[in-house]
Amino acid sequence: MYPLVRLAKEYILARQKGPLPPLGTHVSHHRCWPQDIDLFMEMNNGRILTILDLGRTTLAHRVGLLRALQRNKWGLTMAGVSVRYRKRIRPFVKFRVVSKPVGWDHRFMYLDQSIWIGDECAVQALYRSAATDKNGIVAPDRLFAAMGFTETQPALPDWVKAWIDADATRPWPPTDNGLS
Repeated sequence: MYPLVRLAKEYILARQKGPLPPLGTHVSHHRCWPQDIDLFMEMNNGRILTILDLGRTTLAHRVGLLRALQRNKWGLTMAGVSVRYRKRIRPFVKFRVVSKPVGWDHRFMYLDQSIWIGDECAVQALYRSAATDKNGIVAPDRLFAAMGFTETQPALPDWVKAWIDADATRPWPPTDNGLS
């Protein structure tokens, strides 16, 4: 079940923190609860992705993305993710989620998210997302203009470009559908 209580808490705290610039960084604080753990007594990887979703949603709220989407009747979709799990998140451990945009290309926006336990990174994820309308993908330049962003587009970091290039070599659709 989606953690609606956590989402409500994040929205209340986001209102207190106030708006961010379109390329701002959002930090949220959490705790690993018993309902988050798996058989190995650590936070389940699916729950980790859900916690990252809360960070992205709250970031989108604080930078004005959700308002621009609603005003234009656009949607938002995740189009890819690469995740590194490096440290277990145990029950009752406090952690923080850092969510920040890293840039965009002609079709997608890229977002870096990480989970930190103290000074140690436990999880890091790179997301590719897109705004959509009835005709398909909305160009990021159009989306950022709708948000009032007028600054120069930042260059994508080399590691993000390398991920984009590597992912482009992956066959789509997959060749084995499990039916043969």
